[in-house]
Amino acid sequence: MRSSGLLLGIASLPGKYGIGKLGKESRRFVDFLVSAKQKYWQILPLSQTGYGDSPYQSFSIHAGNPYFIDFETLEEDGILKPEDYKNTVFGDHRQYINYGILYESVYPVLRKAYAGFSPDSDYHRFCEKNKDWVWDYALFMAEKNVHQGAPWYEWEEELRLARPEAVAKARNMLRDEIGFYVFLQYEFFKQWFSLKEYANEKGVEIIGDMPIYCAYDSVEAWLEPELFEFDSDKRPINVAGCPPDGYAAEGQLWGNPLYNWADMEQNGYKWWIDRIAFATDIYDVLRIDHFRGFAGYYSVPAKDKNAVNGSWREGPKMKLFNSTNYWLGPKKIVAEDLGFITDDVVQLLKDTGYPGMKVLQFAFDPSAQSVYLPCNLESPSCVIYTSTHDSDTAKGWAENLSGQQLSFCLDYCGVKSRGEIPEALLRLAWSSVAEIAIAQPQDFLGLGNEARINTPSTVGLNWRWRILSEQLDSRLAARIRRLTETYNRAGAVAHKQSDAERGYVFSK
Repeated sequence: MRSSGLLLGIASLPGKYGIGKLGKESRRFVDFLVSAKQKYWQILPLSQTGYGDSPYQSFSIHAGNPYFIDFETLEEDGILKPEDYKNTVFGDHRQYINYGILYESVYPVLRKAYAGFSPDSDYHRFCEKNKDWVWDYALFMAEKNVHQGAPWYEWEEELRLARPEAVAKARNMLRDEIGFYVFLQYEFFKQWFSLKEYANEKGVEIIGDMPIYCAYDSVEAWLEPELFEFDSDKRPINVAGCPPDGYAAEGQLWGNPLYNWADMEQNGYKWWIDRIAFATDIYDVLRIDHFRGFAGYYSVPAKDKNAVNGSWREGPKMKLFNSTNYWLGPKKIVAEDLGFITDDVVQLLKDTGYPGMKVLQFAFDPSAQSVYLPCNLESPSCVIYTSTHDSDTAKGWAENLSGQQLSFCLDYCGVKSRGEIPEALLRLAWSSVAEIAIAQPQDFLGLGNEARINTPSTVGLNWRWRILSEQLDSRLAARIRRLTETYNRAGAVAHKQSDAERGYVFSK
């Protein structure tokens, strides 16, 4: 059924405490979506962020971001007092996150909550259900604190190499600190599932996001080196990136360790089966980032300073997805199939049956041959976007258009000026045959690149923008609702998860 939604990360929600939270403001956004007759809320990864504040570079593939834990909910639960947090400074601007201030202010509050916490049966069930990852993650974070935040590959050799006796000694010495980080994950997922249940009951489904790669400074790389192309000293042999193109003459060097796909195949892809099971439990729909990496991936020697000398290598293709389908059954998955798309990527998308992504900002090649152009969409089995977290906003993009591309865009959209393009993109997306249409609120609000979320290959000014509560008003909801009703995307009823379908993170 035709439907639509908005893309807004949890971090970008409004509120008093420096960053979006899983409390009342997140529920108000769900209510806004309902008022606007939107079926989907697409978010960014919930992951705990590391260097550069990117949710795509996380310390753990499982752990949620402690910054999102709602203080007011902890107060309602009786483990925080108002004076524990209400006079603390969490930021210096309503619309931009200051991660430096958050780092200094959030954890002292959460430690006060931990001091007031008494484990109960729900906590013990959570620990039992997540024992395969949560204790290792907590140990990893506790050791990072001991090492003043240094990455694990700079720790002393016995710990860096995770010698069993060194790891056992650390678990014993850091028991309380480990307990603190397990508590954070318990509270995070308790609040997350409460929010998800609220959304599902209102008819809103959540599209979550799973990065394809792990960060080098992650618990997985530290304790599961066999998953990656590492040498005997746990140093990467090759790393991930993108080849040179018109945007980056030296390519993009991401630096993430590459997977040891041969060993993963020998193990029946169990690690991926578990990972996708976890992700499809905490989200209603899963978007897999950089899906083309499963067909073929770009490998760069780890010693190189740029991506010029990299090469393409074959990915696991359907061997992986045949395994996940066998063990998990069909799942609602969207494939991020953007970038350098080759025939093997097209074939993999066809074989999996997953809908891909169509971003309108890539559509306006004056030749009119682009596969992203609405008139060229071959199937409704796709998700169409006016912009994404990695692109300009619609207004920012329109302001940067020039020459033949600008002329073609104006002609195709049937408008006279670049100022009319953002609204035209919304109408193109919502009127297209695509099964799902998604836009960022920034595009409905007419905001420029001051509201851009991320500029790839840059560090320092990304992942900061937040929407203001007054921007999510009834007039905006009515405008989105009218567009949605006009193009027959309203009225779809979201699937409400049953108790039997929930519970990978919490079990009854």
